[in-house]
Amino acid sequence: MPRVLLVHGIWNAKSWLTPLARRLRHEGFEVETFGYPSILGGPEPAIAALIARLQGGPPVHLVGHSLGGLIGLEALRRAPGLPVQRMVCLGSPLCGSGAARDLGRRAWTAPVLGRSGGLLQAGCPPWEGTVPVGMVAGNVARGIGRLITRFGGESDGTVALEETRLPGLAAHCVVPASHTGLVFSAHAARQAAHFLREGRFDSGP
Repeated sequence: MPRVLLVHGIWNAKSWLTPLARRLRHEGFEVETFGYPSILGGPEPAIAALIARLQGGPPVHLVGHSLGGLIGLEALRRAPGLPVQRMVCLGSPLCGSGAARDLGRRAWTAPVLGRSGGLLQAGCPPWEGTVPVGMVAGNVARGIGRLITRFGGESDGTVALEETRLPGLAAHCVVPASHTGLVFSAHAARQAAHFLREGRFDSGP
């Protein structure tokens, strides 16, 4: 049975991923979750802990929601020998988050990002690794991001679609879900499972 490790986003815990884990188990995957303190700990210890957990282990897929996608991608970039077969990001602002940059500009809102602010604001370099990475983005503009920043195009309410289109991704698809809703979306889970099995998203009806 193929293995999947889920990585949550900012302000969340492992339990937040329970709906997604349940759907992926129904798709035939053995699912585990990876937790980390996103505010007080931040990305650096999380990336190191993720590398340590994966190193020397059996083959596995990664699925990261929001900040979890950036942490997973950075782990793959820094340790290219990890036994990861494929990775799916759900609504991750891999090109950097405009909402996070706007939060960081205000003294009274910057602390809500904690130590994760830097990575969320800057994003990741274009992907040049060997692990195929797919992105499932949402286009239902419902979320707190609309109160913080203005989106020039489509968004999931927190992350702009353009912020998910990192050069080097193997595939990109859009589903009708908000940023938070990506974790609960049956459509997003089906697309993630399809990419993990086939290396591409389902383009059918």
